[in-house]
Amino acid sequence: MNVLFLCTGNSCRSQMAEGWARHFAAKLISPLQLDVRSAGIEAHGLNPRAVAAMQKQGVDISAHSSDVLSNDMIDWADLIVTVCGDAQDNCPLLPARLKKRHLGFPDPAKATGSDAEIEKQFDDVCRQIRDTVLKLLTELTNDLV
Repeated sequence: MNVLFLCTGNSCRSQMAEGWARHFAAKLISPLQLDVRSAGIEAHGLNPRAVAAMQKQGVDISAHSSDVLSNDMIDWADLIVTVCGDAQDNCPLLPARLKKRHLGFPDPAKATGSDAEIEKQFDDVCRQIRDTVLKLLTELTNDLV
């Protein structure tokens, strides 16, 4: 199954979701054959705070790139998972064969406050995405059994 995580700028949430999905897919023994990518309606560059939050959890996304959604990506995907309301609202018309799910998360890039408060917001969203992606992959695996 080819899963594409879609966000507004492909800088934080979709990048973390891709990282977690790759991490769990490598560890899970299941009938789910998974390939994962992420993209954005726009490309805002990989957010260093997202990289740091994932690194704290033992997942390296530093080599990821920030990519704009393309027709080739849509053709490749079996499932598109939007991780923010903007991407859900602005996702282009998709082929009927393509499944779509929405898993919304707050945007940590919009966090305000001290560095420690912003870092905490990134860490919190990172953990939320981790738990939700694991649940999604478990559901997808169970659907195959």
